[in-house]
Amino acid sequence: MASSAQSGGSSGGPAVPTVQRGIIKMVLSGCAIIVRGQPRGGPPPERQINLSNIRAGNLARRAAATQPDAKDTPDEPWAFPAREFLRKKLIGKEVCFTIENKTPQGREYGMIYLGKDTNGENIAESLVAEGLATRREGMRANNPEQNRLSECEEQAKAAKKGMWSEGNGSHTIRDLKYTIENPRHFVDSHHQKPVNAIIEHVRDGSVVRALLLPDYYLVTVMLSGIKCPTFRREADGSETPEPFAAEAKFFTESRLLQRDVQIILESCHNQNILGTILHPNGNITELLLKEGFARCVDWSIAVYTRGAEKLRAAERFAKERRLRIWRDYVAPTANLDQKDKQFVAKVMQVLNADAIVVKLNSGDYKTIHLSSIRPPRLEGENTQDKNKKLRPLYDIPYMFEAREFLRKKLIGKKVNVTVDYIRPASPATETVPAFSERTCATVTIGGINIAEALVSKGLATVIRYRQDDDQRSSHYDELLAAEARAIKNGKGLHSKKEVPIHRVADISGDTQKAKQFLPFLQRAGRSEAVVEYVFSGSRLKLYLPKETCLITFLLAGIECPRGARNLPGLVQEGEPFSEEATLFTKELVLQREVEVEVESMDKAGNFIGWLHIDGANLSVLLVEHALSKVHFTAERSSYYKSLLSAEEAAKQKKEKVWAHYEEQPVEEVMPVLEEKERSASYKPVFVTEITDDLHFYVQDVETGTQLEKLMENMRNDIASHPPVEGSYAPRRGEFCIAKFVDGEWYRARVEKVESPAKIHVFYIDYGNDDARTDAVDSVVRDIQNTQCLLNVEHLSAGCPHVTLQFADSKGDVGLGLVKEGLVMVEVRKEKQFQKVITEYLNAQESAKSARLNLWRYGDFRADDADEFGYSR
Repeated sequence: MASSAQSGGSSGGPAVPTVQRGIIKMVLSGCAIIVRGQPRGGPPPERQINLSNIRAGNLARRAAATQPDAKDTPDEPWAFPAREFLRKKLIGKEVCFTIENKTPQGREYGMIYLGKDTNGENIAESLVAEGLATRREGMRANNPEQNRLSECEEQAKAAKKGMWSEGNGSHTIRDLKYTIENPRHFVDSHHQKPVNAIIEHVRDGSVVRALLLPDYYLVTVMLSGIKCPTFRREADGSETPEPFAAEAKFFTESRLLQRDVQIILESCHNQNILGTILHPNGNITELLLKEGFARCVDWSIAVYTRGAEKLRAAERFAKERRLRIWRDYVAPTANLDQKDKQFVAKVMQVLNADAIVVKLNSGDYKTIHLSSIRPPRLEGENTQDKNKKLRPLYDIPYMFEAREFLRKKLIGKKVNVTVDYIRPASPATETVPAFSERTCATVTIGGINIAEALVSKGLATVIRYRQDDDQRSSHYDELLAAEARAIKNGKGLHSKKEVPIHRVADISGDTQKAKQFLPFLQRAGRSEAVVEYVFSGSRLKLYLPKETCLITFLLAGIECPRGARNLPGLVQEGEPFSEEATLFTKELVLQREVEVEVESMDKAGNFIGWLHIDGANLSVLLVEHALSKVHFTAERSSYYKSLLSAEEAAKQKKEKVWAHYEEQPVEEVMPVLEEKERSASYKPVFVTEITDDLHFYVQDVETGTQLEKLMENMRNDIASHPPVEGSYAPRRGEFCIAKFVDGEWYRARVEKVESPAKIHVFYIDYGNDDARTDAVDSVVRDIQNTQCLLNVEHLSAGCPHVTLQFADSKGDVGLGLVKEGLVMVEVRKEKQFQKVITEYLNAQESAKSARLNLWRYGDFRADDADEFGYSR
């Protein structure tokens, strides 16, 4: 039947059969055995040996599927005990045998001895002695072997052993069950507890036929979680083995065939049961993987009760050593250095529900995709309005929830990244857009696999791969298990509830909407926001959760370097350090939760205000790091002092925007001095012009003669060389001479050029202006174009603050205005002014009591109280 087993004896005469050796592979019945040789470079040869001169009962046989009328044949009495006697005694043992007869059909009959020579136990004699077989009828005892069999049979009869015992042996006939009506219920009824079994047949390395004890169910068992190479059945009925299929089958056969095992029934697939076979010497599932005879399969690994990670580890072991089916294996990350395979990085941005941007220790940025998961996406036809632009974050169900989960969990945190594979770039097709090369990795934080957490919440799904596709997550099984839990619990994408809708209004750049929204934000004070995008160091896009809107936000109080801009027909280069400022702002606030104070808006509908991150003002931080300068609009802000001190410190370092800063020498003409006593040193002046806000221009009487001489020389020069009309084109800020309403020429400065025929000039020697108020009219009436006495009291950035006296009476001009109720007193706290301020305040009280001018309706300043809203 099969090729000869290993030879073990010397050739002799015709009467002396050749002694051969082999290993028992299988016991077919009480009188038929399959012997195999030793493996050498593959499965060994094998042959069937029928025991000479004896007969044992036939085992049950199932009716052939091709014969509809055929019926199942049951066991003959004592057939199964005979088989079991030989199975337990011989399986896997070394024996020697002799062939005594060979029929024309090729059946071989002989004697089998346990051990290496014929001195061992004679198997046929042992069977007969136990009453499990009989001598063949009509056999005459004409040689010692036959005589010995006759003696054994007589002894068995006398001892009433086996078939010679009382009864008809019906209790030895098995009630074999070839099919199971409800496999799922059958598996569940065993509660994944080990079931005793005998492996009756090995179809391939990972599929066996098992006899479950004690109820004699004959079932096909597929090993959970793995698949070995198989035998393909051809059209002519022959079988063609896949590479290593025969070797895998022999590996399983040599260890399990007809062995006593335990099987954990884990699930079912059609009529086949998925399970794990446990032998006292080990777990065949893990052994097959470790030896490179099998690969893990996703569809059944989830039911493997002893931990899918063990199977993956065993498979990884074979892959690394390129054993058998993995002989041509190349790891997905084989071309990466170890430092590029595993590293710690800081998460800077969440791009999508499956992609993040991290900052490496080197300072470089890298985009990482989460391995083996797919973010939420629109299924079927897009129901969006064709004229409306799709906003994936808000329009795709659960995309916003997935992004928010990652943002809150990861932004600004250190994570562990393990690169699983590099997905190469792919060109665009009719249905799939082009993809650039992607680094896919497992990202963990605090021992939590982020992809697994995302899938378990139903915010992503797991990608299904071809069985031979090795580019997948190193924790793929955990992802599948997490998805199964999410489906079972109806979470997220798997929920039967109504899909959440996010109606987010984008009012960035919409001036009309921004105007309506501005008062509300101003009254709100500090509002919570999430930074969605950073355009430049001081320009951001914010999402306001409470108001569910998007706005463009400009940082107040600073002047940040402008970035590069695309203009029609050209690209405008950015100012120095604009990219550094943008990067600084990105690293600090992008996708972070911040607080904003809106103060105003510009004409383009952008809101202007202050942004705070972890208690720090971003405007101040940019100035502090020499990436921005203080803008004059910050003067009226409560943050002005902080900005100035930050700018001063940055100037001292001379870095970035202050790299070329040279400290200006302090001008001594405007010192601010704190004096203990008021200094009164009046000098004669001539008042030439008074403005609306009681600023006035004077000429020093002592230098008046010099001015008159200068004016006389200038006018004489003009008279001798009169100007030609149209010869001079005035420009703003230039100094010139101009004719006043009195017909005389005076020195002047061009203030504004409305047209060639209409020029606004400022007379620098007199400061003339035509506008007047009541208080000014009073002063003009008393002092304009008259000589007075002037004393400088203190200095400020604008102009000196003075007291003025009439030249003749020495009366205080300012005190007179206060007494008439035409002005209010500005209280100062300096010690040297207390006497003057007290006198002024007394005069103000007198004017108030007399209800003069400003005070005619009482003290109007009381309306500034909180209840009138002025404090806001």
